Amino acid sequence: MATPQLTVDCVVFGLDEADQLKVLLIQRKLEPFAGAWALPGGFVHLDESLDVAARRELQEETGVETHFLEQLYTFGTVDRDPRGRVVTVAYYALVNLRDHTVQAATDARDARWFAVSHLPPLAFDHGAIAQYGLQRLRAKIRYEPIGFELLPPKFTLSQLQRLYEVILGAEIDKRNFRKRILKMDLLQPLDEKQTGVAHRAAQLYRFQPERYRQLQRSGFSFEV
Repeated sequence: MATPQLTVDCVVFGLDEADQLKVLLIQRKLEPFAGAWALPGGFVHLDESLDVAARRELQEETGVETHFLEQLYTFGTVDRDPRGRVVTVAYYALVNLRDHTVQAATDARDARWFAVSHLPPLAFDHGAIAQYGLQRLRAKIRYEPIGFELLPPKFTLSQLQRLYEVILGAEIDKRNFRKRILKMDLLQPLDEKQTGVAHRAAQLYRFQPERYRQLQRSGFSFEV
């Protein structure tokens, strides 16, 4: 490669039914690192924006589409790609894992969800990119309600609390958490309860994004 090339890579987070935070990886079909696991991504076309390229590569290689996709950081270490001078713009995405069937395609041999705590060795500098994405998620979930992207549309307060505990890696006081969350007036209580559970069925709630945007305009600050 005579001139610098540009790629995009995506750190896609999902929460499984066992409340385990996972990252979506693809197994590379082509060299370099054929057979190794990596983040979904690829080269940016001349006629597309970075955001479009990130969404295209994610959909092409894994079949996953996401509403939440944000630019993370630019990684440009000179020797990060054995093919030559390649700079990558990393993104992180949040998906409700239950709603997405992963299917490898194009230059991906396989696509699977891996627990954040047990990632395999990754190609290129994707291990560092994945860790950077996790740090961003842990920081941002405290001051912006992005965690709701990982939950089903209807959820219990216990599910919401568990989500924060899993991502932050720490236990949260149940009483204080619920008091703080409900006081924000961002959740709509539903006339529905859990079904098919062995314990006492809990009330279901729904996040109100329009209400959040309305509160934002009046100076509201989300903080957990």
